Amino acid sequence: MADAGESRPDLVVVGSGFFGLTIAERCASELGLKVLVLERRSHLGGNAYSEIDPETGIEVHIYGTHLFHTSNEKVWEYVNRFTTFTNYQHRVFGKYQGQVYSLPMNLALINQFFGRSFTPDEARALIAEQSSEIDTLDATNLEEKAISLIGRPLYEAFIKGYTAKQWQTDPRELSADVITRLPVRYTFDNRYFNDTHEGLPTDGYAAWLTRMAEHPNIEVRLDTDFLDESNGLREEFTGKVPIVYTGPVDEYFANSEGRLSWRTVDLERETVDVDDFQGTGVVNYNDEDVPYTRILEFKHLHPERTYLPGKTIVVHEYSRFAEEGDEPYYPVNTAEDRAKLLAYRDRAKAEPLVLFGGRLGTYKYLDMHMAIGSALSMFENKLRPHFAEGAQLTSGGVDA
Repeated sequence: MADAGESRPDLVVVGSGFFGLTIAERCASELGLKVLVLERRSHLGGNAYSEIDPETGIEVHIYGTHLFHTSNEKVWEYVNRFTTFTNYQHRVFGKYQGQVYSLPMNLALINQFFGRSFTPDEARALIAEQSSEIDTLDATNLEEKAISLIGRPLYEAFIKGYTAKQWQTDPRELSADVITRLPVRYTFDNRYFNDTHEGLPTDGYAAWLTRMAEHPNIEVRLDTDFLDESNGLREEFTGKVPIVYTGPVDEYFANSEGRLSWRTVDLERETVDVDDFQGTGVVNYNDEDVPYTRILEFKHLHPERTYLPGKTIVVHEYSRFAEEGDEPYYPVNTAEDRAKLLAYRDRAKAEPLVLFGGRLGTYKYLDMHMAIGSALSMFENKLRPHFAEGAQLTSGGVDA
């Protein structure tokens, strides 16, 4: 990554996750712009960052398991410019009362859970009967909504305890809006994702992310917080060059409309002296009395690689509400949060030459492919017209 020199950049990108790096790469490659990327962490890539454990050679996803999948052909073509992908297909299993089941809910799980062999039509009729206890339109909370979709037995086994741990809240106190659907497959298909394309970057996320930033017009400054007044960067660039900001939108405005609420995860990592701890990459723990939500085992994500025998790395994942200083992962998005977000959107429109994007900047949970797709749209619809054609740059984008 070359030094852009002392002259002012054409564009400043705050944050080096997939959204920020896509913007930086496109503007540098397509428009020949000098782009300065500011990253407050000590590495590129946001939560997608991974690194090789020096003892075992296992690639560890530092912020939890990241699986790439998309049906967006434009995104798929774009990401393949920087990495090839393995043929990995993600499968998840769930543990409940000492038994392991294949997720998402499918014909294998139904047969195993109810202890008999159902045809697809029989299974469909069973779930329809069990879910008829509550009409979906009458559901007033998450528990009632889930029962109206899949019935009480499957809800109590696979949703109730997991949801209570994920949200640290009784599902009866959560809004019905939290779940829009709970798919049940009446086949034995246990692929977790339905997308056209799926895989993991062949030589890892860090290599992929680094390649995106290698253009000579891109300068990356790590350990640099744009909002830290002591470095003077915000004052230096705001209103003088376009800025794409991908950090938390409430932090940008000093929480002036109130802090937005997020979920975060705590990840407890351990090297274990066995070849294989659980036989797959992710196992959910559905019992409410088990404190963690799932266990991750990274070597299963790349079975094609050779590893040090007799060692594996597992991570116990715990969910909780994010407090100040925590890494935000999932927007909670209560009615109160949505009211604050509307206020932040209004403030964002009044900022000079600032676009807000990415998961944190828009207060939306975006998978990796969604963040990349959103960045490509911002580039084509806002940045390219501004830089190439002189179109006025309208600030905002929190609702992108």
